[in-house]
Amino acid sequence: MKKLLLTLPTVFLALSSLAPAQQQAAGGQDKLVEIVRNATQQYQDVNNATGFTPALGCVSGSDHGAMGIHYVNFNLLNGPIDPTHPQALIYEPQQNGELKLVGVEFIILAPALPPNSAPQVAGHLMNYIDSPNRFGIPVPFFELHVWAWRDSPLGPFVDWNNHVTCSHE
Repeated sequence: MKKLLLTLPTVFLALSSLAPAQQQAAGGQDKLVEIVRNATQQYQDVNNATGFTPALGCVSGSDHGAMGIHYVNFNLLNGPIDPTHPQALIYEPQQNGELKLVGVEFIILAPALPPNSAPQVAGHLMNYIDSPNRFGIPVPFFELHVWAWRDSPLGPFVDWNNHVTCSHE
């Protein structure tokens, strides 16, 4: 019995690591990152981003990193949230004037959801942004960045990516 009690923590740790492991795709990449990469491959060329409009200019952090230029499909801001159809494509201006796809942002306006909602994208909770906000968006909204095309040192779901810059805008 004592041996069984000693092995229970090991079994518990092994089982508790299964859920995060199920979110991982081949090569250790998060499943949502893989879905986004597959769904947005055609937008590597910004000319293919029909239905998306540049908004806000190149967004950079106040003390570190940047987001880039958001190309937003305004028709999707009231939902639905679909991991294969992000509301915004994010491009980084390059020194040669081209734009490089670095990530996406899922966005849904809070009034489009039932009260006290906690929207998710493929199991990842979206962040709530109240109004007024630094972006000038007049209503609260939920958002989730996915850095599918540019690694972020703080992970694929943070707002600011230290490997993205607006210095070539």
